[in-house]
Amino acid sequence: MNEPHDDAHLPVTAPEVEMPEHPPAKKGRAGGIGAAATGVGLLLLKFKTVLLALLNLKYVVLGAKFFTFGWTFLLSLWLYTLAFGWRFGLMFVLVLAAHEFGHYAVMRTYGLAARLPVFIPFLGAFTAGALPADLEQDAYIALAGPLTGLGLAAACYAFGVQTHEAFWFAAAYLGAFLNLFNMIPVPPFDGGRVIGAIAPAMWIAGFALFIGLAFAIHIPLLFVIIVGLFGMPRVIGVLRGNVDPRAAAMTQAARLRVALWYLGTLFGLFFLLSASHIIPAGS
Repeated sequence: MNEPHDDAHLPVTAPEVEMPEHPPAKKGRAGGIGAAATGVGLLLLKFKTVLLALLNLKYVVLGAKFFTFGWTFLLSLWLYTLAFGWRFGLMFVLVLAAHEFGHYAVMRTYGLAARLPVFIPFLGAFTAGALPADLEQDAYIALAGPLTGLGLAAACYAFGVQTHEAFWFAAAYLGAFLNLFNMIPVPPFDGGRVIGAIAPAMWIAGFALFIGLAFAIHIPLLFVIIVGLFGMPRVIGVLRGNVDPRAAAMTQAARLRVALWYLGTLFGLFFLLSASHIIPAGS
């Protein structure tokens, strides 16, 4: 009979375990990646308002609107510069821009949707937007362009008086002339829109005035045709008795206010046109 062996006092040899050669390196690499990820997360969290603003659709739309304005502005500037030289070309485009931004600013003031101005080389510029329900407001939106142009022309004239440079008198004359021309009382000019709030029947006389000016100052035939295409349907509508529905709410007092603003703007533009036409001695 075999006796049991007591192994309690036998030495036990532990198996050899092969350890990795560089364990700290792996741990350090993982820690570095984690720290970097944490840093990026904190940075995004800190600037999340900026990121949300950049991704906001409203800013994308505004960017698209500014791009539409910008490339037509630059194209017109380039073409007018080629035609008239850089100083006069730049002034020509700035006169148009000031006029159109006058419309834009008042439309926005009335809470109306409006697009930034669009320039059409050698034809002008336009600002599209919603029509107000009030015909008096519509007249003031139309007057805002010539009034802004009047302010710019007056500033150019003041520069001319201070500097005695003929260029500024020429710029004042240009601004006054373009805005005064836009006051012709026939659509699609601003003056036609204003007169539409006072007495649309005056458009007939306005067309006669426009044709006379076209012959007198040699307006290109293409421009005359474009004005006729846009304006004649409205004149024919008046002859047939078509009336703007908003005219029913126009009081005599409102018509008088619009007429005074129209005449006052005309007077200011006429004055600047005549004053800047004569360059003072020494300029």
